[in-house]
Amino acid sequence: MITVANCTLLVAAQVIRATLESSGITAFIPDEFTVETAPHLALLIGGVRVQVAEEDVTRAREILATPRPAEISD
Repeated sequence: MITVANCTLLVAAQVIRATLESSGITAFIPDEFTVETAPHLALLIGGVRVQVAEEDVTRAREILATPRPAEISD
């Protein structure tokens, strides 16, 4: 798995995951349960990562580079 985004807020990572998954890319937030349990750890662990399979990295980055309305800012 390759990290394509790193967020300080879990909700921002979840929006990114949903955006990727709506385009057919399976995305994973490996830090999701840690940050849900102890939100203050998000900064200590370097943020909340969003990861995709290596073969989806280029397409995921293209999707994330496309401006979207009503985006949650980090």
